[in-house]
Amino acid sequence: MKVEDPRRYLLELAPLAGEEARGEYVASRLPGARRDGLGNVWAGEGKVLLLAHLDTVLPPKPPRRVGERLYAPGVGDNTSGVAVLLSLPELPGVVRGFTVGEEGLGNLKGARALVEALSPEVVVAVDGYLPGVVDRALGSVRLRVRLQGPGGHAWGDRRLPHPVFALAEGLCRVRALVEGREDASVNASGLEGGQAVNAIPQEAACLLEVRALEEAALAALLQGVEAAFAEAARAHRVRLALEVLGRRPAGRTATPRLLQAAERALAEVGERPQWLPGSTDASAAVERGIPALGFGVYRGGGAHTPEEWVLPSSLLEGQRALLALLRGLGVG
Repeated sequence: MKVEDPRRYLLELAPLAGEEARGEYVASRLPGARRDGLGNVWAGEGKVLLLAHLDTVLPPKPPRRVGERLYAPGVGDNTSGVAVLLSLPELPGVVRGFTVGEEGLGNLKGARALVEALSPEVVVAVDGYLPGVVDRALGSVRLRVRLQGPGGHAWGDRRLPHPVFALAEGLCRVRALVEGREDASVNASGLEGGQAVNAIPQEAACLLEVRALEEAALAALLQGVEAAFAEAARAHRVRLALEVLGRRPAGRTATPRLLQAAERALAEVGERPQWLPGSTDASAAVERGIPALGFGVYRGGGAHTPEEWVLPSSLLEGQRALLALLRGLGVG
């Protein structure tokens, strides 16, 4: 059983930008690699499907070393997960899958396609920090919000409806829905509105994400979001359009056997699991009722920021723990 050094893969993968380039890199180093029309790469046969996503939130850059750390956008999430999974040997009963579309508006398209095509009995997303174990899928809905009005001159038409102020009021109303809550969140990004400082925009828009631990709470929060923007649109006399761009399920399918295997695997590297809710490729299995969890394999910080960092040596710990998890599941 030949185990590769994941640190070498980390250094080679880290500067590569885009799912296509990363997929080509993985396919060239994965014996028996297969690819689908989406860009997923996988190899192996068996009931256990390991998934690591190829995409990153921010465009990758060549990492810089500061002491023992490597800094670069995406160097951890999920370049390190890909490196660890790629470093494993071919194992009986195990499929190694590398997916597209986990981040941003990808809507888990890669993981959903592989889970459907391969029909695994167990799914493990190789993603996140040691000793984190995502034992509960965090539900989310992602939307595009658009508010439209007639537009006009900033002074001469100053009494006309203003989509930007309507958007701002709607966002404030939405923010208030989750104040003080530990089970839900909202995030706004990609704000747009207008081109000139002296012109009233005809449209204002943003991307919005709502998350919750339970499906019922997620549905109630989404209803509240729709009502908040509808009220803001009426108050400002503008038109409202809400477009759902993606959904991820909330729920838990990890069996006692799977949880116990994760706990014992982390014990082999001197750790105890930090049980967490989260949104990973494992959610594609959760929505189908397949036992699944996310398993962290590196130490780092600053995910989804330009200053993301990892400890390269920790990937060796993650590799050991992942191999121990597979032994605990009776494969490999």
